[in-house]
Amino acid sequence: MVEIGYKLASEEHGPLDLVSNARQAEDAGFAFAMISDHYHPWTTRQGESPFVWTVIGGISQVTADLRLLTGVTCPTVRIHPGIIAQAAATAAAMMPGRFVLGLGSGEYLNEHIFGDRWPPAPVRVEMLEEAVEVIRMLWKGGMQDYYGSFYTLENAEVFSLPEILPPIYIASEGPISASLAARAGEGFINAGTNAEESLVVFRNSGGGDKPAYMEVSVCWAESEEEGQRTAYEQWPIAANKGELNRVIPTPAHYEQLAAMVTLEDVAGNVPCGPDPEVHIKKIEERVRMGFDHICVHQIGHQQQEFMEFYREKVLPHFQ
Repeated sequence: MVEIGYKLASEEHGPLDLVSNARQAEDAGFAFAMISDHYHPWTTRQGESPFVWTVIGGISQVTADLRLLTGVTCPTVRIHPGIIAQAAATAAAMMPGRFVLGLGSGEYLNEHIFGDRWPPAPVRVEMLEEAVEVIRMLWKGGMQDYYGSFYTLENAEVFSLPEILPPIYIASEGPISASLAARAGEGFINAGTNAEESLVVFRNSGGGDKPAYMEVSVCWAESEEEGQRTAYEQWPIAANKGELNRVIPTPAHYEQLAAMVTLEDVAGNVPCGPDPEVHIKKIEERVRMGFDHICVHQIGHQQQEFMEFYREKVLPHFQ
């Protein structure tokens, strides 16, 4: 069995549109939604980046069954894990049994903005592991003190705890974080880089049959050519390789990088156009890798048309 979800791309849509899109995704039959947590968009052309926790509150009031994951929140540099513990507890109280806290080690783009050092990836994963420990400690209730290698709590208590604590899923694009996801998380998330290799490490490190989520970017449009143009203009990061998306500091730098990729580079990674078989094939490739939850990101502003297309021609294939 596979579940198909919808990506709420905070980099491309304002807060009210995100709330509306979540409601329409539920009506269209998507099983879950995953919302990005950024301070900046990747490029200025994308043009948005609302505060995710405010948006989640709005989504909680217009949906009834849609499960929602943060995809993903970084609880290490820009925001202390003690604040994330409180924010996620509130979200879970507003969406009983249908909120998941997705965590990752973050990007320099969002996390360096207060002048903090951006450590190398192995250190960021250590910080993430300690952050998970802090969050779970606070979710136990009561007054908590914590003196770790990276974080401190003094007389901290989260009073508004949900009856059902949210599971924590951990994002990974490499073996160190995949092992952490198996050890400290209740699920696994991959944004599309080193997916198959990371999933194997996750399963072999104790991930067992825990849920595995993967994001797939597509661009429905009335023609393949139109979809390719939109993807190239709005989401050139689809062509970036390696760790580039984790270490570049500003949208302007991403735009400079985008000048070095071609429309064909982006189109080679993004299914485009109105042919349902193209979209179905891309999802099925990810399912064969072993992922049981596929989150589909529609690039651009034709969200309602995309949802109608998936409701009629793609989702039934997986039901």
